[in-house]
Amino acid sequence: MSPLLSGLSICQKKKMLVLDKIFPEGIFIPKIFFNSNIIHLPTVKTHVFTQMTGAMKNAFGGLLHRRRHWTHSVIHETLVDLLQIQKEIHSGIFAVMDGTFAGDGPGPRAMRIHEKNIIIASSDQVAIDSVVSRLMGFEPMNIKKLNLAHQSGLGIADVKEINYVGDDVSDVNWNFSRNENTFASFGQKLIYNGPLKPLERLLLRSFLAPWSYAASNLYHNGFWRPLIGKRRIAKSMETKWGKYFSDYV
Repeated sequence: MSPLLSGLSICQKKKMLVLDKIFPEGIFIPKIFFNSNIIHLPTVKTHVFTQMTGAMKNAFGGLLHRRRHWTHSVIHETLVDLLQIQKEIHSGIFAVMDGTFAGDGPGPRAMRIHEKNIIIASSDQVAIDSVVSRLMGFEPMNIKKLNLAHQSGLGIADVKEINYVGDDVSDVNWNFSRNENTFASFGQKLIYNGPLKPLERLLLRSFLAPWSYAASNLYHNGFWRPLIGKRRIAKSMETKWGKYFSDYV
């Protein structure tokens, strides 16, 4: 028996926002995910497409196959659809978000690393992302994925409605930057939501698609990592968490 099962046929309690249009053939999900308890272990960081990324986006690589980049132009709606799917197929969902280090700037690949010494946990994927957004200095209800999920009843994004247990973080503001881009993400946004939008299918969903992987690899691994990233990694390894990591490995 195939280890994969189309999730599209069972995930219709609520109409999907976009995934049924992007993947009309169905969304294929490993059988082991059905009726399983899931623990997400995201890290605290910003993101060039979703402003911040955490528990909600953690399912992006697990529930969507190699063509998941097709969803980047509608990434907020995609993450809400994925959360709806998770709620229908999993028996329980919990997230523990690691903020010992937090990433600021054009994440997830070109961040500035900050030592924040915080761990956050919740069974509400929307609430935990909203609290982290507020710590970063963002208004959660202004982040589309969180607002959509809140309005759809998939979780709580309004921080005034969230029940906090533990340290008081109500006055914390890390003043992280928003809407920063790398050269690579700037180009992607021109295709996803800019003047090159009419060429999206040709450039990213045809035989030409490998050019985008090559360009991203060249920029991030050929330019950014050796000239900028390595210095940031070296600096982070000098912190207590970096030393713990060195001792562990």
